[in-house]
Amino acid sequence: MTYSIVALDPESGELGVGIQSRAFRSGAVVPSALPGVGAVASQAFSEKSYGPLGLELMRAGKTPEQALAGLVAADPLAANRQVSMLAADGTAAVHTGDACIPAAGHRIGEGVTAHANCVEAPQVWESMVDAFVGAEGSLQRRLLDALDAAEASGGDWRGRQAAGILVVPAKGQPWDTVCDVRVDDHQDPLGELRRLLDLHEGYTALGEIDDSTEVARRTGLPELDVHFAELFDAARVGELERGRALVAELVRQDERWRVYLRALADLEYLPNAAGLLSEE
Repeated sequence: MTYSIVALDPESGELGVGIQSRAFRSGAVVPSALPGVGAVASQAFSEKSYGPLGLELMRAGKTPEQALAGLVAADPLAANRQVSMLAADGTAAVHTGDACIPAAGHRIGEGVTAHANCVEAPQVWESMVDAFVGAEGSLQRRLLDALDAAEASGGDWRGRQAAGILVVPAKGQPWDTVCDVRVDDHQDPLGELRRLLDLHEGYTALGEIDDSTEVARRTGLPELDVHFAELFDAARVGELERGRALVAELVRQDERWRVYLRALADLEYLPNAAGLLSEE
């Protein structure tokens, strides 16, 4: 009893799933994805095995249609299930069982599928595809825009509780993710999911871009992390005097920061570490 969207970003090759439901922890149960292989959303009295088994079949060369057909044929409760499968080449297949609680249905677009059950009206799944196609930004932001559109179209008629977004890269190991955030229980799961995406963006930028301080502040990171963003920014551009002052401030608060920073230096996570730590 959920609505979800499965999509490919054709420019980056990233694959992702976005979901919201009036079902506890559904963001942990519905989505599955593998870099360079595909993404799956399994809902409506969800059977979790559709995700890993469908991805394994697609990795072995089956099309989404072939993989889904095989799993549906072996499932005695297939009439109660709703499943979307999307391959890395953009091909897709969706199953909406005849016994899914209405309104229930799906839509397949170019590199995107949306499906829903136990929702107010067909506009819920239709709006997700339209919103995704018209959205801009990262794949995770576009998925969230689609979920917002679904909620605005009526959403799950039972209410709201959980949500999640999973995005994996075009290439990588099975455990690699670009974004993996979820809300297990909240009165406003999409609002909370947006807050978590902001934090994800801030932490991802921390120490990786020249102006991570601005991103850290904009995305609501705690003051300690803003301080570290300032330190990393100074280190990256070689502003050692400013960096040493930031280090000294940390050490004044707690001597154990000295050990922590040296560990970062040993792991080569802290640029220009020798210059920054030489005058602690």
